[in-house]
Amino acid sequence: MEFRPCIDIHDGKVKQIVGGSLKDSGATVNFESEQDGGYYAVLYKSHNLRGGHIILLNPVTSEYYEADRTQAFSALSAYPGGFQIGGGITAENALEYIQKGASHVIVTSYVFKDGKINYENIHKLMKAVGKEHIVLDLSCRRRGDDYFIVTDRWQNFTDVTINPQTLNELSSFCDEFLIHAADVEGKCQGIETGLIRILDSWNGATAITYAGGVGSYADLQTLKELSHNRINVTIGSALDLFGGKLSFEKILEICKSY
Repeated sequence: MEFRPCIDIHDGKVKQIVGGSLKDSGATVNFESEQDGGYYAVLYKSHNLRGGHIILLNPVTSEYYEADRTQAFSALSAYPGGFQIGGGITAENALEYIQKGASHVIVTSYVFKDGKINYENIHKLMKAVGKEHIVLDLSCRRRGDDYFIVTDRWQNFTDVTINPQTLNELSSFCDEFLIHAADVEGKCQGIETGLIRILDSWNGATAITYAGGVGSYADLQTLKELSHNRINVTIGSALDLFGGKLSFEKILEICKSY
């Protein structure tokens, strides 16, 4: 298990929010940092942490979107190659972020249109930057016994469920998966164990990073055990870097242990 750091940006500020609260009109904020994206990038670089993600939480139409991008570019310039970036990514702008220093672009809404997988857009994106630079964000919410991929800042359900068959198919189009459990994201009240079991049942080689609900060291240990130490993790609101109670240094130790 690797620890994958995060820099979430909303209204031009580094923040941690309650994922399920995110709407076009705003979000419930757990933490707003006085530091900019570059500060966190330098910190993560000093610990040699790679594969973290920068997420622009405002929609492209927001008056704050350019401020979000400014924060993101600050982080990318401070740690070239250290981050993946998502939020408003399309085939038309993906290459710009790679050229600015992102290792990968992260996409959800662009490749899931009208509730289904949009293969045309996937192929456009692959042509623009290559499969090796693509992370598919399969952020999901639970409905009944299944976890459905959600789009547009986790507001809209698709018809696509998370299961080994879906992961098998989509792994052909990306280098990694990032999966937010949106119902528990930012709540620090426990992980989605059902989702973790589904992810663990898949035997593919594509790396997976899980996000959502880690609120204790026990949660992290449970994730390690349920995933047989194969799934990477990101932690936001619960981390002391973002006003939480979990030590950044201790989290790194647990992730590295076997």
